[in-house]
Amino acid sequence: MAQARAALSANEAASVTSVPLKQVHRIVDAGLLEGAVENRAGMRVIVGRGLIGLKLAHETADLLTPEGRRQVIKKVIQRPKAKTIAHHALTLDVRPIETAIRRGLDTLEKAKRMVAIDKDVLGGTPCFKGTRIPVHDIATMIANGDPKPAVLKAYPRLTAEQIDLAVLYAEAYPRRGRPRRKPLWRKARPVASQRFSIRDLPR
Repeated sequence: MAQARAALSANEAASVTSVPLKQVHRIVDAGLLEGAVENRAGMRVIVGRGLIGLKLAHETADLLTPEGRRQVIKKVIQRPKAKTIAHHALTLDVRPIETAIRRGLDTLEKAKRMVAIDKDVLGGTPCFKGTRIPVHDIATMIANGDPKPAVLKAYPRLTAEQIDLAVLYAEAYPRRGRPRRKPLWRKARPVASQRFSIRDLPR
C-alpha cells in the first residue's frame, strides 16, 4: 500500500493525516510511534504504518489511556496486514484510517506535481507550473482570511482546486527562512505628528 512505502517529514505527515503539526511532534516525542520513526539526514521521518499510528494516536486521545494508546499503536505498526485491532473490550477498525491516509498521500502528490521549482524563475521560488505565481503567497492569502473568490479574481489563471492544493503544499513544505516578527515600518519613527482634540475631528 502507498502508506507502507511512505517516508514523510513531520510537516508532510501533518498535511497527509490532518493531525496538527504540534500534535505530530508530541506524539513522536511521547514514543507512541516506536519503530516507525527514523532519523535521515538529521531529520526525523515517519515510515511504514507510522502514518496510521499517528492518526490513530490523535483520534483516540480522548478514548484510551496513554498506555492503551501505546499498546494499540504498537499492534498497528507491528501487524501491517491487520484490518482491526483489539484492545480489551474495544475493537478498532483501521480501514477508514488507511483510506483517509491513502487519499491524503494522493492529494499531496498532486500538489507536488502542480508546483515547479526553477532557479531561473524567481530564484527557485515554488510557483504554479507555467506561471510566475508563488505557491506560498497564495497559501498565505488564504491563511490571512482572504476569501477564495477574491483570490481567484486576483489570479484568474488559477483554479479553486489549485488554491486548495497550494494550502496543502505550503503546510507540507513551509516557506524557507523565518518571517520577520514585525514589519520594518513599525520600527520607523513617524515623519510628523499632531495632536487633535476629539471635538475637532470631522463627524
